Amino acid sequence: MTAAPSRPSLLTLPNAVSLSRLVFAAGFVAARGPDTRLGLIGLASVSDFLDGWLARRQGVASRLGALIDPIADRAFAFAAVGSFLARGELTGAQCLVLLSRDLATALGFLVARVVPSLRGAVFKARWSGKIVTVIQLAALAAVILAPHLVPALVAVAGVASTVSIVDYTLALWRARA
Repeated sequence: MTAAPSRPSLLTLPNAVSLSRLVFAAGFVAARGPDTRLGLIGLASVSDFLDGWLARRQGVASRLGALIDPIADRAFAFAAVGSFLARGELTGAQCLVLLSRDLATALGFLVARVVPSLRGAVFKARWSGKIVTVIQLAALAAVILAPHLVPALVAVAGVASTVSIVDYTLALWRARA
C-alpha cells in the first residue's frame, strides 16, 4: 500500500506569521490613533521579514507559503493605503503610484493563469519587489511621522515600482513554456 502524497500544510509558523498581516490590515482600518497605525506598520514590516526567514531556517518553505506571503503583503498595503486615502492623508494619484506594482503583479498573476504557455510559471519574490515593499512601508510610516516626505517617497516608489514591474514581466516571459 502506497502512502498518499502529503499536502502542504497551512499550519506552519511562517504561514501563521504571514497570515498575521491580514489581522494587521484589519486592525489598521479600524485604528484611529497614529501610534497604533505606526505600530501596525512596524508589525507588518517585521512579519514580512520574519516569515521568509523562518521558512528557510525551519526548512518549511513551500509553494503555499510563497503564495500566502504576497497576498498578505498586498492585503496590508491595500488596507493601509486605502485608509489613508479615506482619511484624506493620501491623494488618489499617490495611492495609485504606491500600489502600481501590486496592481501589476496581480494582473500578471491572472494573465499567467489564463495564457497556456505561462501556466507553469512559478512566482517567486524578487529583489526589485522587496525594495518596493520597503519603500511602500517607509511611505506609509512617513504619512504619520513626516508628511512632508511623502511626495518624495511616492516618487521613489513610482520609479522602483516601474523597475519591479519590468523585472517581474521579464521573469514571467523567461518562465514561459
